[in-house]
Order: sequence, then structure tokens, then C-alpha cells
Amino acid sequence: MKNKILATILSLICIVSCFSLAGCGERKEALVYYLNFKPESAAVYEELAKKYEEETGIAVKVVTAAANTYEQTLKSEIAKSDAPTIFQVNGPIGYDAWKDYCLDIKDSKLYSFLTDTDLAIKDGDGIYGIPYVVEGYGIIYNDAIMEKYFALKSKKTNINSVSEIISFDKLKAVVEDMTTQKETLGIQGVFASTSLSSGEDWRWQTHLLNVPLYYEMVENDNKNDPTLNLLDAKEIKHNYSKNFQNLFDLYINNSVTAKTLLGSKSVADSMAEFALGQVAMVQNGNWGWSQISGVKGNTVKESDVKMMPMYIGIEGEENQGICIGTENYFAINKNVSKEKQEASLKFLEWLFSSETGKKYVSEKLGFITPFNTFTEAEQPADPLAKEIVRYMSDEKYENIPWIFTAFPSEAFKKDVGNALLDYAQGTKKWEDVEKTVISKWKSERS
Repeated sequence: MKNKILATILSLICIVSCFSLAGCGERKEALVYYLNFKPESAAVYEELAKKYEEETGIAVKVVTAAANTYEQTLKSEIAKSDAPTIFQVNGPIGYDAWKDYCLDIKDSKLYSFLTDTDLAIKDGDGIYGIPYVVEGYGIIYNDAIMEKYFALKSKKTNINSVSEIISFDKLKAVVEDMTTQKETLGIQGVFASTSLSSGEDWRWQTHLLNVPLYYEMVENDNKNDPTLNLLDAKEIKHNYSKNFQNLFDLYINNSVTAKTLLGSKSVADSMAEFALGQVAMVQNGNWGWSQISGVKGNTVKESDVKMMPMYIGIEGEENQGICIGTENYFAINKNVSKEKQEASLKFLEWLFSSETGKKYVSEKLGFITPFNTFTEAEQPADPLAKEIVRYMSDEKYENIPWIFTAFPSEAFKKDVGNALLDYAQGTKKWEDVEKTVISKWKSERS
């Protein structure tokens, strides 16, 4: 009798324990496993995972790689039986390293959400990476100064608004005329300093060089993707070197700082010059708003901060937009089950289309997204973010992708930057800059 009672008690304990484990600690297997790239966003993604499970009943596992260890962590995790179902690739070079794991998602809703499908990572007819946050750069201008110029009776051009500046020739005419009237306009130069000090020249050797190389790669359309064409390029011809020079010369010849002094100037210097109203224009991206707004004594109004394209004198450039891109792409693991692939896509579609998900993306993650599911009011509210959204949303613009993600190396960029500095200081000719771009590319890729 005692043995029967004891057995019954043990059975009840076992049953209670099982229910306890199920209710307090054990969770169902996660169909979605996201390997997060950004440590600063870890808490937000974990909160999102809980929200998603509450709304759908589908468990989401979030693992965040430590700073600067993502590739190493991905190599380790992707080899496990419970591998990430969603991971990140860093542009076309990242895709090239992980293409054996990337699912073709051209038929997904997520891909259809893109306002500009050219932003996706393509290979042949397939789509293998979806950008989830975008940035953009161009020529930032102070609209109040521009309007002051257009109102001048003494101006030598017949251009009466920024909207009429739709080519390099028109930009050049306005800029050079503004330079002759800078005292009347109350500025020290049209353009802010072309920062060419060591480590500060990325706006020219990367961002500016992106434009002429993009047009060269468009001509080489064997893959119908200029970034992948550049990634494959063992050599470049630099067909639009003169166009590159045109805009660079416009910057340095109409600047607040003498050409011989540009080697001492930083990005912070140029952004302060713009913020203090000393200049009308500066080449930079939407990330520059924090630098503009953070300058003590800032005189430029938020409503006057606008952006225009970087025209270099290409035929048909009247429809050119700004340079928009990202180095952050979602990929779906093609080696997990179809059930997990579909669940992972549904999670991402929820994240960028549901009210809950969008609120987290815009307010807590702070992303400018490339998706048509977001209204303008649901995007970040600073003036340069608004400009990026404007260019992405207006179908008349052909925005230029960030093909610099396929540049060979940091060493290549540094060599180009040094050549540009020598040219600005008068110790090298433009032919030397052109030769540096072509020869250093070839030596890196051979």
C-alpha cells in the first residue's frame, strides 16, 4: 500500500514538474533565428521578438554578435544544426563570400516592398539580399543663401531656382557666378572646405569617385548590375576621369579655403563652415545633420537644409538623383527547411509592414527604410533624412547606387586620396591622378 501511495506521489510530482517547465522555462523551437549585426540594437530586436511571438505565436531567436566579430560569429553559427535563418551580408563583397547560403527571394513580399528594386543584391535573375536601412549623399545646400542669389538683380545667369539646376553646366554657371558675388551674399565661399587631411578624404576618394565609376560600369552591363560589374572588374578604364575632375575642380576653385591649405582640413571643419552660414554648399550625406545641428552658433535653419545631385557632365543627367545605398542587407539561409525560410520572410515582412514593427523601426531603431510600406510621417524627421526619402520616392530620379562597396581595399582609397591632395596642392597633374586610379586598381585586383 505504501509503495502504491509513494508511486502515485512521484507520478504527480513528475506531472507537475513537466507543466512547470513548459510554463516557466521551456519555449517551443524557434522557426526564426536572426543573427544580429548591430550590438547597439540588441535590446530592441529582443523586444521585437517577444512582440512578434505575442502577436503570431511564432518564436523568434535573436543572437547578437559582439562588435567587429560578425563574420567570425556567422562562420561558427552557420555550421550548426540550428543555424541562423536570417543573417546579414555586407554588400556585394559580403554576398560573394556567402552566396552558397543565400536564398533567391525575388518572389517575396519583402522584395516587392522596395521603393527602388535596384538597391537589392542581384545575381543573374535572382535576388539574394534586401537592404533594410539606407543612407544617401549629394550636395547639401543652404536654401536661404540660394534664394538670396536667385533674387539678385546682378546675377549673370538666367537660372531662378535650384530645381532648374539639372546638369553640371548649370551647376557650374551658378557656383562660379555666386563666387563673384560672395560678399553680396554674405558668404566666404560657395563650397565648404574639401577635406583632404589623412583619414578625412573619404568624401572624394570614395563618395565622389563612386559617380564616374558608376557610369562606366553601366556601360559594362554584362550582369545588368553596376556593383557586380565593378566587383568583377580586374581593370578599369576610368572613362569619366575628366568628369570626375570637373566636379572636384568646381569644389576646390570655389571654396572657402585655398587649395594649398586643404590638406589640413577635416570633415568637421567643412560641416561647421556650412552650419555657421559661411558657405552655401557642402558634399556630404544625411548623417551630416547631427554635425550641422550640433555646431555651436549654428545659423542655418532646419527648413533650409536641402540636397541636390552631384552632377559631373554626363549626357542625360537631368534625371540623375543622389547617391543612395547601404552596406546592410538581410539574407535568408537557403540551407534551412522551407518552413523556416517562409517563417523568416514573414517575420521580416511583419517588421517592415505592421504597425508594431514599423513603429519600432522608425522610433527605436531609427532607420531610413527603402520600403514603400512606410509613409513619410513614419520615417525619421530630420531634414536630410526627408531629402533621402524624397529622392527615393520620386520616380523621375535615377538614383546612383553605392558601388564603392566593391572598391578593392582601403589601401586603394588611400592612394587615390593622396593623389587628389597632391593635385590640389599643385604638385601633380590630373593625368597623375587618373593613372593612380587605374594602376592601383589593377595591382589590387591582379
